[in-house]
Amino acid sequence: MAQQKLYAGAKLRETRTRLGLTQRMFAEKLGVSLPYLNQMENNNRPVSTGVVLALAQEFGFDVTELSSGDAERMVTDMREALADPVFADGPPPLADLRLAASNAPALARAFLELHRAYRQTTERLASMDEALDRENSPARPSPWEEVRDFFHYCDNYIDAVDRAAENFARPHGEARDVVRAAIETLEQKGITLRAGDKELRRFDARAGELTISSRASSATRRFQILHQLALTTQSKLLDATLDLARFQTEEAREIARIGMANYFAGAALMPYGAFLEAAQETRHDLEMLAERFGASVEQVAHRLSTLQRPGAKGIPFYFVRVDQAGTITKRHSATRLQFARYGGACPLWNVHQAFERPGHFLRQLAETPDGVRYLSIARDVSKPGGSFHAPVRRYAIGLGCEVTHASEMVYADDLDVTKPAAFEPIGISCRICERRDCHQRSIPPLERRLTIDPNSRGTLPYRID
Repeated sequence: MAQQKLYAGAKLRETRTRLGLTQRMFAEKLGVSLPYLNQMENNNRPVSTGVVLALAQEFGFDVTELSSGDAERMVTDMREALADPVFADGPPPLADLRLAASNAPALARAFLELHRAYRQTTERLASMDEALDRENSPARPSPWEEVRDFFHYCDNYIDAVDRAAENFARPHGEARDVVRAAIETLEQKGITLRAGDKELRRFDARAGELTISSRASSATRRFQILHQLALTTQSKLLDATLDLARFQTEEAREIARIGMANYFAGAALMPYGAFLEAAQETRHDLEMLAERFGASVEQVAHRLSTLQRPGAKGIPFYFVRVDQAGTITKRHSATRLQFARYGGACPLWNVHQAFERPGHFLRQLAETPDGVRYLSIARDVSKPGGSFHAPVRRYAIGLGCEVTHASEMVYADDLDVTKPAAFEPIGISCRICERRDCHQRSIPPLERRLTIDPNSRGTLPYRID
């Protein structure tokens, strides 16, 4: 596969501005001419290997930050938005979308926000949402969507919260029983821990009681104690981070606060440096990591997707959780694989098959329409209610990385990643997938013309032009 050229003009400009350098000064330090730097900053030329090395040597710059993660996310999101029938003239060329995402990311985000508002307004009108019957009821993103996009575009890594959690778990670099330390810290705040059998977690501030369900698994109880610790002891840090996010609604801010507390809990349970080292040592064996850190398999998989600390990054993973209807309930990708913002995931993806084989890890070598190949693992994560009459919540999780990292994954053992025929073709979602002969296609791609011949029938009742 041909090496993809690196266009990172926006990141170069951002770096130069942060350093307070003129273009001429920056060019001199990078050892290039002023016109050449100008062309790179405007994405007329790719970033050269010499410039990448100079950034690392001259400024200690983590060159992995030049990767086009944000740009690729925006390109995928714009392609999906532009597949909307409202854009009757067809989508712009892919090259134009990449230029917009790289050169004008703020404009690209504004376009996505505008389309989201349009889509939500249309859906509300179609369902006769009573909120639109009231005067002065502006179309806003749902709080869940707003928070989802916040984590999506910050690479699911919140540095200040992550480091605070690591400092609590390993003060002065020394490991300790983090849950015991959390309980002692809460007791010092006048909060007593007790067991219950109803709600998973309930904090009564007036009585100074934190109740954790005894029906929950050990990993869940540990996580919930650390979640409450974050809300109790890290309120200033959480508020400062939430202020920077500038959420449009108070509901979104409070949902994000819960998300931040969850992030702290996961990062304290699995401190960054120790967890990264253990992940590399075990070759990312989820069960071994869960046992070592007293976490669940889902918590470990999610944590692996957050290892994006500048200068100490782990493997770029995608992580997703789906329910039995195929609805994506959690999603994040540090890879080039991006998930559809609307609708379910590709039915050919192994995450859907995990419900059929509970308790087993399923492996899949997959290739997306852009030619990128992945190693994907999936497993069900059913969550019993703890009693006969309690409902069982059933989910499946998917975790994967580009196949170039396969040697670092225990799940790649005995798989032939050099054989093209071993890779199954998957997509993002049917509405924007370019594959013409997919036997699992549910709807035609919105950006393609169709030919319908009543006298001929293949896999599909139409032909995609």
